[in-house]
Amino acid sequence: MPAREMRMEMFLRALMKRDFTRAKGHLDKLQKIVGTDEWGMGYGKAINGFISALKDNDADALIVQLLSTHDREKAEMLLKHFENILKHEFRDEYEKGYYTAWVEFLRAYLSQKMLGVKGAKG
Repeated sequence: MPAREMRMEMFLRALMKRDFTRAKGHLDKLQKIVGTDEWGMGYGKAINGFISALKDNDADALIVQLLSTHDREKAEMLLKHFENILKHEFRDEYEKGYYTAWVEFLRAYLSQKMLGVKGAKG
């Protein structure tokens, strides 16, 4: 597994436990991996949004809904949608980075074995 995907999985696990200190550490390392070009800025915007929405417990935020409901079907639908967006040639690098973060997050989310198991805590 590439370093970025492995780090995203660790970031997700910290978020699922609401361990924002650990999540922030993984976020910082993800930022270093992706860099500061347009693509990296888009990726960073997405992952910073993940942590902000969870800290604020924003019920309207997609990530809060996913982590609250453990809805595998919704996550699979979103993954396909975001993968299709990435195939659009007219997307700029910022958008590609943003949606790549979502794709990697959703893949890590869907790889969690306890997802959707009653009484399981990520």
